[in-house]
Amino acid sequence: MSEQQQSERWDRRAGRRVVIVGAGMAGVQTAVALREQGFTGPVTLIGAEPHQPYDRPPLSKAVLLGEAEGSAFDIDFEALDIDLRLGCEVTGVRPGAHELDTPSGPVPYDALVVATGAEPIVLPGTEGVPGVHLLRTLDDAARLRPVLDERHGVVVVGAGWIGAEFATAARAAGCEVTVVEAADRPLAGAMPAEVAAPMAAWYAESGAELLTGARVERIEPGRVILADGRAIPAGAVVVGIGARPSTAWLAGSGIALGPDGSVTADDALRTSLPDVYAVGDCASFPSARYGERLLVHHWDNALQGPRTAAANIIAAGAEGGPAPQTYDPVPYFWSEQFGRFVQYAGHCAAADTLLWRGDPADPSWSVCWLRDGVLVAVLAVGRPRDLAQGRRLIEAGARLDPARVADPSVPLKSATP
Repeated sequence: MSEQQQSERWDRRAGRRVVIVGAGMAGVQTAVALREQGFTGPVTLIGAEPHQPYDRPPLSKAVLLGEAEGSAFDIDFEALDIDLRLGCEVTGVRPGAHELDTPSGPVPYDALVVATGAEPIVLPGTEGVPGVHLLRTLDDAARLRPVLDERHGVVVVGAGWIGAEFATAARAAGCEVTVVEAADRPLAGAMPAEVAAPMAAWYAESGAELLTGARVERIEPGRVILADGRAIPAGAVVVGIGARPSTAWLAGSGIALGPDGSVTADDALRTSLPDVYAVGDCASFPSARYGERLLVHHWDNALQGPRTAAANIIAAGAEGGPAPQTYDPVPYFWSEQFGRFVQYAGHCAAADTLLWRGDPADPSWSVCWLRDGVLVAVLAVGRPRDLAQGRRLIEAGARLDPARVADPSVPLKSATP
């Protein structure tokens, strides 16, 4: 009997229903992966938004600039026999009954996948203030497009990844842009000071003003008031100060959450409760590669994790099935900002050595991080070959020669001792 025939036999015998909460990248890819891996039981995908499931990265780029009307996934859910329920907000889980609570009634499940992603952190005191925006959803992008079309002066609160991408789009649209950052440099929560500091020059090059060490006291209609008393005129304000896992709906369910609000999945992406899995931005997982628990709010994690979760859901329903697959990826992320393509792979917090490849004042350069001589992370600005080779070396646990790594003329794949 073939592997697919065995899977179909187990699915029919168990009558297992898989319900996925969250119709973003992680939820959609879990549903697709289940079908691709031969699961034939019922699959229900529940999304809180009314829109067809869509990809988020274009929201801060083509969709925001009006170069695309949307970014819906090119997936035929009907052909895949996936029950898609949109505009449906799940309000709770009752694990004892194996049911979800929704406004339209309970939804039973045999296996549950939590894929509700992350939600933007709201700047305290800005709820309901006219002209204050977030950028996370398709509706957010739709509300911001007229701001760019009319070339309003914009204040961006937060010089992280999303703040930089929005500032890039706003400058491309011809808006005057001021970025306000409480830390002393951009990307303060993501990159070490010596790496993030040179990126501050990118703002001025693009014509945007970057104010660091500037804390927002309050936002009033038409202006932003800083803690030092300065008032910055603002036709619109975009807040990009981070995101947190969207897991409040799990309160009282018994599903364990970490201090950061993430679902604390194990290395097979199983939660603390039987038959419940978690993927994407809402879930943290233990990394043997880095020796710590990781919470990765990036697109690639939402693409890769579902394949492991789907395989383990199928294996759990199979008598004598394979052992669970483990999930321990090399995190990967990219950003397009200020005319630069920035890529990052790995986890630099685990490093003890930082090596530059090139001059950060130049258009292209890279940084490599080693731990005990082993490559653990790489940041590439306009050097995609460094990123591609570095990612493979990280996956392999390769030990490198620091002197050769620091020579940008030496391909990273040739920097082994």
